[in-house]
Amino acid sequence: MKITDLKCAIIGDYPVVRITTDAGIDGYGQAESPKAYLKPHVLFYRDLILGEDPTNVERVMLKIRRMGAFKPWGSAVSAIEVALWDIAGKASGLPIYKLLGGKIRDKVRVYNGAIRFPMRDQSPQAYAENIAQMKERPENFSIIKQGIAFHSQMVNDLPNFFYSDVYTGGRYPNKGLITERGMKHMIACVEAMKAVLGDEVGLALDCGPGFTVPDAVRLAVAMEPYNLMWLEDMITGDYTPYVAADLYREVTSKTTTPIHTGEQIYLRQNFVELIEKKAVNIIGPDPLDIGGLAELKWVAEYADLHGILMAPHGTADGLLGLAALVQVSATLPQNYVAFEYPIGRPDWWYDIIEGLPDPIVKDSHIDVWDKPGLGVTINAKAAKKYLTAGDEDFFD
Repeated sequence: MKITDLKCAIIGDYPVVRITTDAGIDGYGQAESPKAYLKPHVLFYRDLILGEDPTNVERVMLKIRRMGAFKPWGSAVSAIEVALWDIAGKASGLPIYKLLGGKIRDKVRVYNGAIRFPMRDQSPQAYAENIAQMKERPENFSIIKQGIAFHSQMVNDLPNFFYSDVYTGGRYPNKGLITERGMKHMIACVEAMKAVLGDEVGLALDCGPGFTVPDAVRLAVAMEPYNLMWLEDMITGDYTPYVAADLYREVTSKTTTPIHTGEQIYLRQNFVELIEKKAVNIIGPDPLDIGGLAELKWVAEYADLHGILMAPHGTADGLLGLAALVQVSATLPQNYVAFEYPIGRPDWWYDIIEGLPDPIVKDSHIDVWDKPGLGVTINAKAAKKYLTAGDEDFFD
């Protein structure tokens, strides 16, 4: 079997990858929804993989992997890797999890990081109301993640939140020492949310990036009575092209509150220092940023050897990304906690993806399906009307 083409189309804001073969089997992958600009980056790899056997996934990846980078530039490589596994599964008649070593769980736990409701303001009462809406969801999520501090509107809406100018534009541009008022406000918001969740639902906080080390320590220590699931991306995180393991280690060594990072990191090599120094308690690579499914599994196993937990990122990965997360999470070692549940936006994505269970989530878990490859596919006839100019031949 040989690869005959690599295509990329923007479908409902998501870059979608399709690899075709001379055996009539195709495979799909997907990048996060805010990344429509990735299309030319995906196509950059086309000539490098044409003529290769797509079922030799690692051999193909050796040709392109080194030319990716930290989020967002590893997304193109990652989406291609998922599409290769999709083909390999379809060609063998097996789900991807079988090709990754087999599943150790029949259902995978997910947490809520994508299903959101508008916040009326940044008050503790508004946080309590918002978390109550998420708690009442039919998915019955056992873990809910909420943004605070630099990963929220507190920076913009709360006067004198931190000792710095407020910058706009780009992704999470602010950083600085938080005022006493700002710290007390964050603690009050957590108190309000925990009053709603009690010990029934775990609360995780998406915090940055942007924290200084002293503030990260202060917040983590202040959170110890609340038994949070984790504090995420306080120092680095979204679109940060470095790891800062030594800084995270300073925080983790001073608190019992679990510290989490990793969604922006590309490739196993860039997790080595974070893991070997035990700089964090939980890592959260995204399969669509780290370099793909096999890459994520390798990192999960290496983290397990060092007593570090795994809670993969995935909030904007879409429904093809959801299928990929189900497949790889079924195979991860017992350091696995849950993955961040992605949804389809706009809602018509649920009309063009075939193969998902209904309902998808039951009691915070997704049953692992056994269909070949990803186990889901795009209904080309239904999806064609959503193709944009220049992508009309995507399904040809």
